Amino acid sequence: MSNDLIINARHHETRVALVENGLVAELHIERRTGQELMSNIYRGRVVRVLPGMQAAFVNIGLERTAFLYVADVHKDILGLERLMLQGLGNHEQQDDSESNGRGPAPFERIEFQIEELLHEGQDIMVQVAKEPLGTKGARVTSHISLPGRHLVFMPTVNHIGISRRIEDKEERERLRRLIEEIRPDNYAFIARTVSEGVSKEKLKSEMDFLVKLWDSITERMDKATGPGILHRDLSISLRAVRDLFTREVDRLIIDSRDEYNDILSFIDTFAPGLRYSVELYEEPEPIFDAYGIELEISRALGNKIWLKSGGYIVIEMTEALTAIDV
Repeated sequence: MSNDLIINARHHETRVALVENGLVAELHIERRTGQELMSNIYRGRVVRVLPGMQAAFVNIGLERTAFLYVADVHKDILGLERLMLQGLGNHEQQDDSESNGRGPAPFERIEFQIEELLHEGQDIMVQVAKEPLGTKGARVTSHISLPGRHLVFMPTVNHIGISRRIEDKEERERLRRLIEEIRPDNYAFIARTVSEGVSKEKLKSEMDFLVKLWDSITERMDKATGPGILHRDLSISLRAVRDLFTREVDRLIIDSRDEYNDILSFIDTFAPGLRYSVELYEEPEPIFDAYGIELEISRALGNKIWLKSGGYIVIEMTEALTAIDV
């Protein structure tokens, strides 16, 4: 069976399902509230430092202040060259990378006190690492990451990494050599899974694009006078193309003509070879019903889970405990 990326774009929300061999492997949902924050980059101002919690509250121009842990404060604030690299944020989290051993060790944890790093009224650049929940504000980090189709750019550390999903040793070494050769000094790049087999020219073009994007963000940071947004991440449909539309996916099928056209424009820029794998779904039956995804979602959310043997598991949540009956 084929592997498909199915996108259901509605007025109030967009749902993305990665279907592998007829089964839903991943499901992503984004509701259109006008306040989608994940991976957005902001100019923030420290409003309170909490030594007891080793954290700080940061005003990023929203109704609720954001929360910044000490481990998420990057080196440029106080020369923290060896501060641990906090992974890849919301992008390519599943693609753990390995260092090439050059530059400072990115995963080395060094202890600093929050009061040594930040003070009230200080302006800093931060990126949303976790959406607000309930009465809590967003969690932010100053380890900025900018993902492209083939690379993830991290301007606050000096590091080269290759996705662990690229298993061929010769290809891993080829990518390391290429990135070392073409990257600007003291910048970090992670080669994503889809970079396998990609030419030097394509990597260089994407690298130049990401560096220019970073330059424009820092320029807006310098010109801004108060807290506010500096860079907004892609829509969930375009993020799905960037992060999920790999060589293992045979088709991308979407039911919105506007989003379909946006995806084609994006693909023409970053992955033109995928253009003919994109289909517009125009049938009257809802796309998630047509591909059996709606039924899988309802089964996954129900309290009864059917087994291949014909039996089932019942999961009941109560105030005091969760009971599982087989």
